[in-house]
Amino acid sequence: MSRLGDLIRTERVRQKMTPKQVAKKCGVSESYLLAVEAGTRIIADDQARRILKTIGLREQTEADFSLDDIAATVDLAQVQPQMAKQMAKPKVRPAEAEVVASTDEKDPAVTGSVWLDALTSVLKRVPVMNAVMKPVSYRLLPIENGMIEGAKPDKVFYFLAPDASMRGFRIHAGDVALTVPAQSPIDGAVMLVEYDGHRALRKVKVMERFQVLLQSFDREYDAKTLQLSEVNFLGRCVRVEFDL
Repeated sequence: MSRLGDLIRTERVRQKMTPKQVAKKCGVSESYLLAVEAGTRIIADDQARRILKTIGLREQTEADFSLDDIAATVDLAQVQPQMAKQMAKPKVRPAEAEVVASTDEKDPAVTGSVWLDALTSVLKRVPVMNAVMKPVSYRLLPIENGMIEGAKPDKVFYFLAPDASMRGFRIHAGDVALTVPAQSPIDGAVMLVEYDGHRALRKVKVMERFQVLLQSFDREYDAKTLQLSEVNFLGRCVRVEFDL
């Protein structure tokens, strides 16, 4: 079964709709719909969106990423056990349900489906932080065994490189570095540090006598030796990403 077909079937069943009901509303045959759900029939994007809308899913979710993005990246086999737990919960009164009814009955919009809630166990919106640690955007990352790169998901963030001071280490202005918690210096690692009143990415070398060497490389190599007490280590950079 394809991920898109799995998604359509899962949400259709959750909405308690039969294949015949969905097929009739979408103007397709029941056999065609079942083939799509089984992953044996290729479906056009506009047709997929029409079916998803019919069963109660809109194109954009409250997390600001498209259903196509989710269908391409999420293994719904991991999501379904969580959905089963959610579906087993007592039903709430309509006034308590997290459902926003559209003013147009032909265009329903759901902002809090069981399917979407279950995604929080497999995906995380990770903030991209600027130099003053304010989020400027977000990126989706998969959660594996409850962790991202060995760290708790809510402790992970991207740091937006504000300048070219690290381009000699292949980090350019505008690149984003995935950062995990680390409060002590790690020899040879690129770390997000705070010193002399500003935050920056620096390559770290641990020295003797409780000192640390913070290395940068713009047009030429530069390094600054500081006492450990003068540096605040905010995290270790595990990878760098950039947009083409």
